[in-house]
Amino acid sequence: MNQARPYQKLQREDLYSLERYAEIRDAFRREVMAHKARRRLALGENVMLFFEDRLLMHYQIQEMLRAEKIFEADGIQEELDAYNPLIPDGGNWKATMMIQYEDVAERERRLKQLVGIENTVWVQVEGCDRVFAIADEDLERSTEDKTSSVHFLRFELDDAMIAAVHQGRPVRAGISHDEYRVETQMPPTLTEALAADLKDTKD
Repeated sequence: MNQARPYQKLQREDLYSLERYAEIRDAFRREVMAHKARRRLALGENVMLFFEDRLLMHYQIQEMLRAEKIFEADGIQEELDAYNPLIPDGGNWKATMMIQYEDVAERERRLKQLVGIENTVWVQVEGCDRVFAIADEDLERSTEDKTSSVHFLRFELDDAMIAAVHQGRPVRAGISHDEYRVETQMPPTLTEALAADLKDTKD
């Protein structure tokens, strides 16, 4: 099951039954949490990106099936339809963006100042142009007066960028919003993980 590529969509036969999941849940959760830790990137002190993939969505679906005690085919398919779009497609990266401020009043103030921030997040493979995120394709999460604390982002890479990632070139990421500017280089553990999300252009 885990031999599938990180960008391959999940099917019903990939999922554990409720009984089997109950048996392996603790070990599976430990695997997923370790995996997730390698796929997160802090952009400054208050923004975190979590790059999604097949394993993480598998875990989310299993947890939903468990919580809702879903075992019928239609219900399982609904969960697959909800979470499969968050799995990268082999030519892109998909990430959940979280804006985090512990103080409630500060968070409310900053979310008003950061309207449009989700459209200013970018990644850049060394030697290539910046790629700005396509944000919140499923539904609008911001208004003219306030942004949401959670956004879903997609970064589309062209063949040259994908080839460069597979060659091991470093990747930078950042935000270019007037009220929040930051950039950083991704650690090698993250770029290695994200390379696996991309199809090899030589195939």
